[in-house]
Amino acid sequence: MKVKEIRALSSEDLKKQLEEAYQEMLDLRFRLATKKLVNHREIPRVKKRIARLKTIIKERELGIKQPVKS
Repeated sequence: MKVKEIRALSSEDLKKQLEEAYQEMLDLRFRLATKKLVNHREIPRVKKRIARLKTIIKERELGIKQPVKS
């Protein structure tokens, strides 16, 4: 999910997406521990997704406006 798509979501949807990302990270960690994780690149991908979501949630809390790019 790209940043533009994330910014278009409502605050409730952002929190739901964040919760789902944390659940996915937990699942990936369990699969890694049991040696059933096929693609190890999934873990950094989910970490970045969590970071993006948390950044946008924090921006909204602080009331920071993003510049419009043309």
